[in-house]
Amino acid sequence: MLGVFIACDDSIGGLVNMQINEPVIMSKQEFRNSVKVTTRGQKIEQCGKLCFYNGYLFISEPGKGIHVIDNRKPSAPQNIAFIELAGNADIGVRNDLLYADALIDLVWFDISNPAKPELKGRLEDVFPENYPICGNEYPVDYSQVYDENGNSKGMVVGWELKRRRMTAAQAEQYNYYANGRFVEPDMAYYTAAGSTNKSSSGVNGSMSRFALYDKYLYAVVNGGLSIFDVSSDKPSLAGQSADGLFYEVETVFAYKEFLFFGMPSGMSIYSVKDPLTPEYCSWILHIYGCDPVVVDNDLAYVTVRSGNFCGQSIDELMVIGVKDVYKPELIVSYKMSNPKGLGIDNGTLFLCDDGLKVFKIGDDPQTLVSNQITHIKGMDGYDLIPYDNVLMMIADDGLYQYDYTNISNIKPLSQIKIYGSE
Repeated sequence: MLGVFIACDDSIGGLVNMQINEPVIMSKQEFRNSVKVTTRGQKIEQCGKLCFYNGYLFISEPGKGIHVIDNRKPSAPQNIAFIELAGNADIGVRNDLLYADALIDLVWFDISNPAKPELKGRLEDVFPENYPICGNEYPVDYSQVYDENGNSKGMVVGWELKRRRMTAAQAEQYNYYANGRFVEPDMAYYTAAGSTNKSSSGVNGSMSRFALYDKYLYAVVNGGLSIFDVSSDKPSLAGQSADGLFYEVETVFAYKEFLFFGMPSGMSIYSVKDPLTPEYCSWILHIYGCDPVVVDNDLAYVTVRSGNFCGQSIDELMVIGVKDVYKPELIVSYKMSNPKGLGIDNGTLFLCDDGLKVFKIGDDPQTLVSNQITHIKGMDGYDLIPYDNVLMMIADDGLYQYDYTNISNIKPLSQIKIYGSE
């Protein structure tokens, strides 16, 4: 394990040099006053979650804020604004309001004019104690969050990677606690033209931990499920659940009146027929691994991938029958390279795996892989949103867009560079 974090020739006299993340701390007041909207685009250095809404694409930059992309012309997208929001990871949109987590708070912005987002409100202390995304595979020193009496020094709003000299025993202790609790591993990679249709809710990528159902926003943050009533321009906390299964949830997907939660050990399903009291339906176990999930036509598509914090070396695409949500059934699994985000539109499955893979779903899940339409290589895709014949895919080096009007002849439209990939 130490080899992951320590250079081979870095040990001198029983000591080692180790990379470790130290907390960046500020007071709650300073943290809450730090929100800033810039009405010009900023360079994207690291990408996280995606949300598409009425011709505009919102891209979170982990821990920093949200980029606003005018995507009404996908062949020439314009980076038009940036919301500086410390501690942000997830986003969602409903009725011209953009919701975002900011560590322990929920904040929202009026985006009726997406070029000029306006901060409208904040619900304080609605999420469990939360830490910002680290964005790399190195351990975090959260002992520095507290003083010698065990009192918190303030809000942790980020992490700085530092190099320290220590004994091998001390290094092993840090590695032991590097269990991914404060690290979202894939963050290190980190509608359409001419459409006049208006949607009341945004479309999220498959890596999202926010989901909208009816007039409620469901947010999974730091092991707890929070439910917000977003039926007005003044959202309120309507309920919370501390079900133990939520502790390891990585993604959430809303389908019909159910929420599908992806987590390293499997997929769980909850009914939200009573929106304020989610009811556990079932859980299907799979080999331990990171997994987003999307659902269409009573079939759940789950990717299981290997990685630093995913726990194993298996890479698969699983198809699970969920017509009976109380008895989900694994239908078939396919070996993949290192699958991540995925999405479905009009009977077509788009999958981030060794670039981009596209499959015609057909009537029989057993023939899915044999119905592969294309495989576009040359990038490490992370997540995507297919909408109205335009595919928006975030990868390790940029935002890629494709026209799939003719699914047999998918054409590239544009790319916005991620500068942190250099």
